[in-house]
Amino acid sequence: MSLFQYRLPELHSMLQGKEISVSELTEQSLAAIAERDSKVHAFLTLDEEGARQSARILDDKLASGAARGLLFGLPAGIKDNIVTKGLRTTCASKFLDNFQPIYDATVVSKLRQADAVTVGKLNMDEFAMGGSNENSAYGAVRNPWNLEHVPGGSSGGSAAAVAAGEVLFALGSDTGGSIRQPASYCGVVGLKPTYGLVSRFGLVAFASSLDQIGPVTRNVEDSAYVLQAIAGYDAQDSTSAKVDVPDYLSALTGDISGLRIAVPKEYIGEGVDAAVREQVMSALKVLEGLGAVWEEVSLPHTEYAVAAYYLLASSEASSNLARFDGVRYGVRADEGGGLLDLYLNSRSRGFGPEVKRRIMLGTYALSSGYYDAYYLKAQKVRTLIKQDFDEVFKKYDVVIGPTAPTAAFKLGSQTEDPLTMYLNDILTIPVNLAGIPAVSIPCGFDGGLPVGLQIIGKEFDESTVLRVAHAFEQNTDYHKERPQL
Repeated sequence: MSLFQYRLPELHSMLQGKEISVSELTEQSLAAIAERDSKVHAFLTLDEEGARQSARILDDKLASGAARGLLFGLPAGIKDNIVTKGLRTTCASKFLDNFQPIYDATVVSKLRQADAVTVGKLNMDEFAMGGSNENSAYGAVRNPWNLEHVPGGSSGGSAAAVAAGEVLFALGSDTGGSIRQPASYCGVVGLKPTYGLVSRFGLVAFASSLDQIGPVTRNVEDSAYVLQAIAGYDAQDSTSAKVDVPDYLSALTGDISGLRIAVPKEYIGEGVDAAVREQVMSALKVLEGLGAVWEEVSLPHTEYAVAAYYLLASSEASSNLARFDGVRYGVRADEGGGLLDLYLNSRSRGFGPEVKRRIMLGTYALSSGYYDAYYLKAQKVRTLIKQDFDEVFKKYDVVIGPTAPTAAFKLGSQTEDPLTMYLNDILTIPVNLAGIPAVSIPCGFDGGLPVGLQIIGKEFDESTVLRVAHAFEQNTDYHKERPQL
């Protein structure tokens, strides 16, 4: 019997009651990875020895009667742009092929304090740049529901590993939808918390004002469990918010009677696949049946979000990745010549095409004479998008729409068309620009591939987002479906 059919709190109770051991649960995770990951390719680095050692320590801890953490004994995977002490962190780039960090990211430390078991590091788009997970220097991840389709990006490895039943939960990072879009494509739950709620210390930066770490899980209750463990102020992160962390689990009441839902017409109009729109409208009927009310609204600046995002994110990326030069960080192309040749050769060989494209775009946008025309204008658009949400939240509790315009597309079908690829994130990017929380949960299928429902909330109101998601989940069975591998 697979122990992976249980929810995290159920497993937590079984472990506490000594019905199963941490070592037994860890071995099931390692066995699932051995059986399925050759098809899915979700893992870049597997830490079997470390996981088994952690499991033994936790089993001894239980036997001694010592206090246990919230995630006691639960196997987890970590996206490979979150640093782990002594465990290879590549960001799916040849540039960091042999990089072994000397410290843990704050979220990793919190997982260890909560007694989770780290199984390994998960595949991703190189430096988190991509929407399909086809930009990994170590090969693409495949969607567990259909191996010919993408899992989404850039946290595709995190979503695929959870969907394939290889780990109980995973951590991803979300810069423009990188947790929610792959969660939608893979039929799992992906939460992007409010900017500043979860520490970014130890996350290899792509776009610092947009990046946020969050959980990928099989259901909403598990998501609340993991968020409870990783949220909170961190003095090592200057953007960390000094706010109280509420009890997210107590918010899962199932009661959404009287809840006010806004549905932006821009999220269900042109460009959204008819099958996706149909699933979202069906989901709204479910919520309506639970006592919520919804109305169509407008977020008028949504159409400018993708352009503003790619200018801002690329500008920050060009600055953040400047340190990867073959001297301070990264693999060195040592062929003689001067210092400039060393920089040129190291960066030319170390970065993949998508990373180079974004560095060039960002450097251009920040260059003298173009800053006001591009970067500054994009910042003004960002403010307008934030004001759109602020205005809607004066009257409504949450905003709901699809997570992505379509279900997962075929591998290779959009690699020659970056603009089309960028537009896949059009429904998730505004959330990052506004810095507010959102979750993607399964709400149906299109041609055998999952469709995601996105629930967006006010800043630091993850409790309401999770409450609505949990209420929907308790009245549907989409989250119980599993891919056949």
